[in-house]
Amino acid sequence: MSGEELRGVPLFKDLQPREIEQFMKFTGTTVRNYPRGERVLEAFVPNANIGVIVSGEAQLLTLDRQGNENVGHALESGAMFGSVSAILGEDVVAVSVQLTTDAAIMWVPYRALLIAGPKLGRMHGIVMKNLLETFALKNVLMMQKVELLSQKNLRERIILYLLQRERRQQTERVKVPRRLQLAKELECNRSSLTREISLMEAEGLVVCGDHWMRLNKDRLT
Repeated sequence: MSGEELRGVPLFKDLQPREIEQFMKFTGTTVRNYPRGERVLEAFVPNANIGVIVSGEAQLLTLDRQGNENVGHALESGAMFGSVSAILGEDVVAVSVQLTTDAAIMWVPYRALLIAGPKLGRMHGIVMKNLLETFALKNVLMMQKVELLSQKNLRERIILYLLQRERRQQTERVKVPRRLQLAKELECNRSSLTREISLMEAEGLVVCGDHWMRLNKDRLT
């Protein structure tokens, strides 16, 4: 992909297309296309690259003590993954990433990123700043997930989920995943989720469409 096509990736914020292409050349960064359902990161497998979602969406999967997979949170365009295993060089990270749509993934070799500073000059500082900002955003998402799962009932989880997405997407009509995926994110039964959303619709608390929902905050008490 050209620098112009990658200009919207948060990792390249404040870089010009020509600078993006230089960065990719000096670090060996590549972009690959993958189909929906592909696992682009496997738990417990050594990994040397930081992954960035250029387009498409994915879900973070974690393993519990019994080996069961749980959905951590959704990853949208611009999100990074694989940074822990790439930076620490550990093969004990119990996290996988599976695509929920067709996607283009950019792979940044972490070691090459570290030693490319003299060649990249000011570009290196800008990318490292953007990298740290993305790390901070990941921590915010993790804290939001903890807050979400601490709600007393499913309705409160749904309401908080929509409020969080409003802030993130900066729109009242928020994009949401399919019911099965949403149930995994909220850690509830799919039928219970469908029933609760139907009740909230009947009460005028939410409006639902194809892959989107809008919370009627005037009805919140």
